[in-house]
Amino acid sequence: MDQTSHTPATRTPHRPRWRSLALLALLLVPLLWPVQHLAERYYRGVLIEQNRQTLDLYIANLLGTLRRFEVLPQILGDLPDLRSAMHAPTDTAILQQANQLLAQIREQTGADVIYLLNPKGHTLAASNWDQPDTFVGGNFDFRPYFREALSGQLGQFFGLGTTSGKRGYYFAYAMHEQERKIGVLVVKVDLDHTETLWGNTPEQLMVTDSNGVVILTSRPEWRFHATRPLSDEERANIAANQPYPTLSPRPLPFDPGAWLVQSSHLPETEWTVSIMAPRLLLDRPVRTALAVGGATLLVLLLLFSLLILRRRHYLERIALDARARAELEQRVLERTLDLEQLNDRLKQEVLEREQAQQGLVRAQDELVQAGKLSALGTMSASISHELNQPLAAIRSYAENAATLLDHQRTGDARTNLGLISELTGRMASIIAHLRAFARRDRHAPARVALQPALDDTMALLAKRRRELDVELSRDLPEATIWVQAGETRLRQVLGNLLANALDALSEKAPPRRIWISTEQHGEYIHLLLRDNGPGFSDDALEHAREPFFTTKTSAQGLGLGLSICDTLMRALGGELLLANHPDGGALLTLRLRLASPGVNLQPTEDF
Repeated sequence: MDQTSHTPATRTPHRPRWRSLALLALLLVPLLWPVQHLAERYYRGVLIEQNRQTLDLYIANLLGTLRRFEVLPQILGDLPDLRSAMHAPTDTAILQQANQLLAQIREQTGADVIYLLNPKGHTLAASNWDQPDTFVGGNFDFRPYFREALSGQLGQFFGLGTTSGKRGYYFAYAMHEQERKIGVLVVKVDLDHTETLWGNTPEQLMVTDSNGVVILTSRPEWRFHATRPLSDEERANIAANQPYPTLSPRPLPFDPGAWLVQSSHLPETEWTVSIMAPRLLLDRPVRTALAVGGATLLVLLLLFSLLILRRRHYLERIALDARARAELEQRVLERTLDLEQLNDRLKQEVLEREQAQQGLVRAQDELVQAGKLSALGTMSASISHELNQPLAAIRSYAENAATLLDHQRTGDARTNLGLISELTGRMASIIAHLRAFARRDRHAPARVALQPALDDTMALLAKRRRELDVELSRDLPEATIWVQAGETRLRQVLGNLLANALDALSEKAPPRRIWISTEQHGEYIHLLLRDNGPGFSDDALEHAREPFFTTKTSAQGLGLGLSICDTLMRALGGELLLANHPDGGALLTLRLRLASPGVNLQPTEDF
């Protein structure tokens, strides 16, 4: 009994040598220091890059908000109602009309306040004329923007309103009459919403001005605190300009060691925009990396101990592997059957997608045709006007010819008949332009003459151009330019773009102009369409090609014109480029592939 009880004990495998494992663990612990260093370096770089991108986005939004209103004082300074107010500062009716005009412009542009100052700094009219904190009657000659505007510069200034007590950025520009400055127009921009855009994030925003004082921040308790000691000159400027609610800003309660700060200087405004991330955002992943490193070392130790036990289970694993292979083969067979069934379903889905794609192509063709018919509906009044005139003339000449024949004046009657023939030719030309625009185009691009297509489009829009008194400047070569396009699709693109240009010019005071020119770039020809209208806004340049995006009212359009034009140009192997001209107005470029000169004998369109 004693011998049998001791036999199993002699076959028990040796236990792991825990002392050796403990010694190995002490040797591996110093490896955690480089892990901490590398982790901190990596996560610091990631955090800095993320904050840099966030900072760039905020700066772009801030500068975009300011640049929207930068040119507004100069533009509004030419309005007749405002100039009348400067010439008649005691006329109550004129001043009331100026107040209402400024209030209307403020609603349209989104500015905080727009007001008009005489050369002595007294406010004659303001958009908040009917508010308790109105600027009318106030004097702002102590503000830097007023002095800069009178010196001939664009006045810019950030400060707290002495009347409203509200922060804002001011743009001011002098109104000129010949060589004399008759007044100053000021636009105040509300910057409160730029703080609300930041949201509730661990990172904090801080914008400081040239004095080092916080003017915008995501933490209200930091607002109007100084980030550095102020010099005597800076304190004197603060006392003179009164940009803050206090003449002696208190130091900012800020612990530099608790934050990672990234800053960017804005030369345009002399501001410094900073984003500050708490070190907790860096320390937390570093501690996680250390925990993972420690866990890895623990796993290594466990693996080392498991290697000792592996030999005992070696034979058992061989048997388990055999059973596992059999089960795997069975699963492979089942999976293969599932894959075959899935493949059949995918083939069916591919077939359905192809059918849906064909339906989409047909729907796009119908949308293009609907866009053309919509444009024809818009042109119907012009076409009716053009046809009514020759019809009335034909009726008059016919009646006169009958009278002349009664009096045996055959020569004069023949002259009247010739005039009738000319008028019918004119009517046929107008109808031909209309039919060419209404045709359904084939998909394959063909050789098309550019100048005749442009002439047909301008003929359909001639009446509206004359009504708006739009001056047309054409700089096209005498030789015919042949491009690869569809006649109807090219006419539709030209019609939409020129109609949009006329729509934009209708919002502008005369003179109104449209320039049409071409430039050759290799195997492409660029057709440039430029107007002197208001041009594109940043939002319009970004979304103009999207369907149903429009700056017009719902009664003026659905926002499909530029989207359809962009789709048609891409289908023709070309491109539609949108931009603003440096001298003002919109600049649209049609990039078309050149074709060999000649006459297209194959019909490219049908009804």
